[in-house]
Parts: sequence; structure tokens; C-alpha cells
Amino acid sequence: MNSAPDCLPSYLQKEILLNPEKRDFPAFDLRRLLETVFAPTQGCKVCILVDFENPVEWMKGYAFRGQEQFEVQNNAYDYFYERLQGGVLEELGMTGGEMFAYRYTYGSNLDLADEVWDADGRKLSLDRDIYPSYDIVLCVSTWSATAPLTEKCKEFNFRGATMHGMNDVILNSGLAVDYQEVSDDAEKMRKALTNANEVEIDFELEDGRILTAWLGLGGQDAQKSHGLCRGTNPDIANLPAGEVYFVPRDARGKFPMKYEDGTLGVLDVENRDVVRSTLIEGNQSTIDEHNARLADDPMTGTLGELGFGTQVLPVSYQDIQDEKVLGTCHLATGRDDHLGGDIVPGMFKKHENSTHDDILFAPHKTPNFNVKEVRMIWDDRSEVVIENFRPSAYVMKALADG
Repeated sequence: MNSAPDCLPSYLQKEILLNPEKRDFPAFDLRRLLETVFAPTQGCKVCILVDFENPVEWMKGYAFRGQEQFEVQNNAYDYFYERLQGGVLEELGMTGGEMFAYRYTYGSNLDLADEVWDADGRKLSLDRDIYPSYDIVLCVSTWSATAPLTEKCKEFNFRGATMHGMNDVILNSGLAVDYQEVSDDAEKMRKALTNANEVEIDFELEDGRILTAWLGLGGQDAQKSHGLCRGTNPDIANLPAGEVYFVPRDARGKFPMKYEDGTLGVLDVENRDVVRSTLIEGNQSTIDEHNARLADDPMTGTLGELGFGTQVLPVSYQDIQDEKVLGTCHLATGRDDHLGGDIVPGMFKKHENSTHDDILFAPHKTPNFNVKEVRMIWDDRSEVVIENFRPSAYVMKALADG
């Protein structure tokens, strides 16, 4: 791997890049997080949203407390609700701090049902009672709610953050960092990648084969997920943040896919759409199910995002953090309207299909194949940005020089 210049901060030095678990993080501090992400906070009314399969049963009287199956919801209570009520609200000049629960969506970025329940067991409405009444909405959930809340915040003029899959690793690393630093690094990398016309990604399989995916970007401005949601304009921060991303205009070629059951396949892409999957190893039935879904609703295979991580973080085994790691990249299929794309829920055959599904390429997630090289191409030049899951010299220089 290319050595980091000496002028880089310690967390970008070679030893830490190779072993991110050795990076020192400060203790999680809710006040610092909210103050950095949402400045100003003075006078803002804040609430917390969590989710359950049966919110009527588990939200009343905080019945979920201490139940092992609700790690995310218990972390929301312990690290957000209790700390808000225990002094953070007063310290930041905020009010509110209430917690509400909605039903599981069972999919990434699917629209939320309108009904929510409070700790007294009362049924309320997100549109009528929650969104118009709060300035900041913190959603700590099982599935990502970034897309629906991005749409709702513009309608009801609030700010917020989505933090799905929150576990102890995320609390003690990805949510413990200084988000001004995260934003600064994301902007440096964004400027280094912006306005590329195309990108080529070479995947190396265990048998030595190289698969190449090509994505047309059309010279668009790169965007960033950087964690700052300041001012008064409606906006949603997706935390942990630290990502530069594009909305593909076109795509073709092949890339590997590791399914949840461990099955490996090769995906064929034509005209921006995944059109078929072919088995490498594992269960043919998994491949058949994917191909049937593509045939039934082709929009589920449309590529809606290309993203690059910008942070140095330990593996959390939650994609929300792990896709933000420097040296990784990810593609996503499905809904991308929250990213400025043109794929909206109404374009899918069924509501439950209108998800935004990330496909993360990272050593711990996809050990069966390597991201050998990622090349960004402009009119007059080409730059390697990832080599063997490591940031290239070009990227490291951009982070050093700004």
C-alpha cells in the first residue's frame, strides 16, 4: 500500500490504515455529537424514533428495555433518550427528547407507515403529530429510513439524522469521531473525484478471473455524506457519515455478488440494469430467486449509487459504518431519489420492492474477491483511486493537500 504523507493526521498514517482497530477514539459524547452535527441547537425541539415489529407491545412503558433482541432500540434509550433527559437537553438549549416507535419496514429505505406509538401506549401520526412538532428527528432503527425522512423533512421543514443498526462498535467509533474532521476529509476526497466522466472497477476472483464493471457518470458533481446538518434548512444526516458518491447515468459489464446465505454470483449489467445473476458457488436456488425478482420487477436491478468511503474506522459488521471505510466502495440498486437520482418508489411494481440496497465491497464482507483497481476517468486523464482495498497515492495526496 502507498504510504501516507507525514503531514496527514495520525488516523491516516499507514499503521492505522492497515489496522483501523488500533485507532484511538474519544468516548461517545452525545452533547458533542449533536452540537457538531446540528449547530445551532438552541431552541430546537428534538425527538427519537425507533422501530419494532409490534410497537404497541414493546413501546408502552418501554417494555423493550433489557430485551436482548432489541440492541439497536436499547442503545437508542441508553445513549440518546436517557442522556437527553439527564442534562444534554438543558446544556444545548433544546426541548423535547420524547421517544416514539413505528412499525418495522422490513427493507432499506422503504417509506414508513404513518402510525407511531408513545411510551403511554397512545397511537399518534407522524405527519400530524411528530414531523410538524419537532425541529430535529433522530431515527435509530433496524432498517435505514434516510430516503423517506429526506422526503418528509422537506415537506415539514425539520432536520434530522438516521442511525440504523447502531451497535457498540458504532457508538464507540463511527459516532464518537469529530464530524468537522469527517466533513473536511469528505470534501477533500469529493474535490479529487468530482466531475469524472466514467469509472472502471476491476474485481479479482479467487480463480484469477477479472470482472470489470463500467459506470458512466457524465461529468456530474460528486456528492458527499459528511455528517453536518447545520443551519435551519431541512436536511437529513446519515450517521456514521464519511462517503463520496455518484448517481450512475449508465453502466455495463460484470461484478461479483455475495448473497446473505454466502452464495457467490456474477451479475451482468446492461444499460444501468442488473439483468441476470450466474452462480459461482453456493445455492443455485438463491440465484434463481434473484433472477425471478429481476424478471418480475426490473427496477430492482437498476444501479442507483456508486459510493466511496472516506473514514478510517474498525469493522462494525453493519454496512452503515463499514461502507464509510476508506479503501472500500459500494454499489446500490433501487431507489435513489434521496441522492438526487431519478428512481422513485412509484416506478416499482410493488411497494416492498422500492428499497435502496447497498452492495458493499470490503475485505471482511467479500473475502472471496478483491477490488483490484478502481479507475476514475476524466476527459484528459485517468487516476487510480483504490488498489487492493487500499486508498491510492492519488487519494492520499488529496487528503494531505486538501
